[in-house]
Amino acid sequence: MRILKVVQSYFPFQDRGGPVVKVRALARGLATRGHQITVLTADLGLEGATDNTRALKIEPTPWGWRAEEDAVQTIYLSSLVRYRALTFNPHVIGFCRASISQFDLVHLYGLYDLLGPAATYFCRRHGVPYVIEPMGMYRPIDRSFRLKRLWHAGLGDTSWRHAARIVATSEMEAQELLDDGVSDEKVILRYNGIELGSSSTTRSRGSFRKKWGILPEEPMVVFLGRLIPRKGADVLIDAFAQACAEKGWLVIAGPEGEPGYRAMLEKRARDAGVESKVIFTGALYDQDKSALLTDADIFALPSRYENFANSAAEALAFGVPVIITEFCGLRSLVSGRAGLVVAPEKMELAEAISSLISDEDLYRKLKAGCAEVTAQLSWDRLTEQMEGYYAQVLAGTNGNVR
Repeated sequence: MRILKVVQSYFPFQDRGGPVVKVRALARGLATRGHQITVLTADLGLEGATDNTRALKIEPTPWGWRAEEDAVQTIYLSSLVRYRALTFNPHVIGFCRASISQFDLVHLYGLYDLLGPAATYFCRRHGVPYVIEPMGMYRPIDRSFRLKRLWHAGLGDTSWRHAARIVATSEMEAQELLDDGVSDEKVILRYNGIELGSSSTTRSRGSFRKKWGILPEEPMVVFLGRLIPRKGADVLIDAFAQACAEKGWLVIAGPEGEPGYRAMLEKRARDAGVESKVIFTGALYDQDKSALLTDADIFALPSRYENFANSAAEALAFGVPVIITEFCGLRSLVSGRAGLVVAPEKMELAEAISSLISDEDLYRKLKAGCAEVTAQLSWDRLTEQMEGYYAQVLAGTNGNVR
């Protein structure tokens, strides 16, 4: 199959969160299985001097830049204007006009951008089927609610209605789509996966703790994610202050998603009297992130909404029991097996932290369950599942698989 994947942000822009990791893993997995994969995305600053961009060996194209990694071709469209996560990429029209008919199927990730509507317009024009993976964005949850509703009413509605399939990444998200009137014939379920190779069991513990002066016997609670209000780091600080008044450390790792939010969280820690026990690391990737999760005892993500909860899944791959909320899509896999599911409230969260620190039997049980859940989230398994969904779409449209 020739497959085009359209996504607003892609590698090496890892600060844009889990979608970058997910799309890259699926693209590389499908390429390994013999498919021709192209990723269409926005240039968010490739000419900046970073190790990752230099390793990509980019070259100019009429549309912007081109790179190839592990048999996956990526087209980075020149960005004329950037506003928050949104970009204006005029060359998307030229690329789609010249190239969209060459693909058997198009897979679009996310909503509320201008790349998706442009790509789906040319898909409909050339009879190319497409699937949309909203990645938890279908119901506006963070900001710009009016603009997002206008997007649905205008650009997004036609794209949405003509999609061959809608990909949900959790049972929770699938039910939300069905409740909003999406046909159950269109909704398909495929979890997000984990890069199992990054969680090597042979990695020695202690490097992160040594760097930050955390003793081996001290409980270490970890939050990993973008620092935005929805993720719940604020309530986690309050809960940690109550649960770990005598000993323990809280590590808050991740890029600042909204200006000034980290400063607010630092003030929260001061006001709660735990400023000296809360570490803000900033964004961590690759080996630095692995070192953090290797040394973690508990992972906590008290998010007020996550269609899946990628960072919690990553923690499970390192054998770290998790605490997530009832508003995280991963809850159906975690609850009672590899973690605790609570309300995003101080008291419940504090009790969960205290339980995992004090109840050794419970901790051992949940830690043992991490491997079971991780086995369900192998990218190899999920890539094969996605490949099957693509084949179903093409069979339903009498497409010719090339």
